[in-house]
Amino acid sequence: MEENSAPLISFSGADILGGEDNIVVYGLDLQVYPGQVVYIIGKVGSGKTSIFRTITAENPLAKGSGEVCGYDLKRLRAKEVPHLRRRIGVVFQDFQLLMDRSVEDNLAFVLKATGWKDASAIHKRIGEVLEAVDMTTKAHKMPHQLSGGEQQRIAIARAILNNPAVILADEPTGNLDDETAEGILQLLQQINREQGTAIVMVTHNRSICTRFPGRVFETRDETCREITL
Repeated sequence: MEENSAPLISFSGADILGGEDNIVVYGLDLQVYPGQVVYIIGKVGSGKTSIFRTITAENPLAKGSGEVCGYDLKRLRAKEVPHLRRRIGVVFQDFQLLMDRSVEDNLAFVLKATGWKDASAIHKRIGEVLEAVDMTTKAHKMPHQLSGGEQQRIAIARAILNNPAVILADEPTGNLDDETAEGILQLLQQINREQGTAIVMVTHNRSICTRFPGRVFETRDETCREITL
């Protein structure tokens, strides 16, 4: 945790949209610093995922101020959005792998889309991230040939390709059994500990927050406030 440095994510008095003209969270104050683990918990439909979509500039900021990885969300131009998203790794509940191509091609697709051109550098980086998630033997597998836990490990490998400052994980264990989920959580913890990557995780499972401690924010009654469990 490096609170002496600038926050990676900073919202002040921010109103969060859940759809066009539909504010789901009022007055969000949230700062995420390098190396921190932050949880956002709350009931379905309470605005958790809408906060994520605002961080990635998928949803516009309705009111207040917001800054992510040095980008002012209020002043962000369309051509800057891809640059912002390169600073963020996103892990989804449903993996969102491209089912018509191999693991290696899934990862290469992301690298090429974010500006990588040298084939040897692409191959090297894919090897590094697969090693980081203990999936080096799966490069040539198709997603349907992998278990749910293996697919999520590949999704995490995809998220760290560009050495993001922060990983956003949206219910990353929601589709996994307890044992597999535990492995995914330990992997995210390891990335946080060894690489200093901040983790912001949406979850409905409060026990995760106590087993893998971090700061906890709760969306409730159209607000999002830091709480103590």
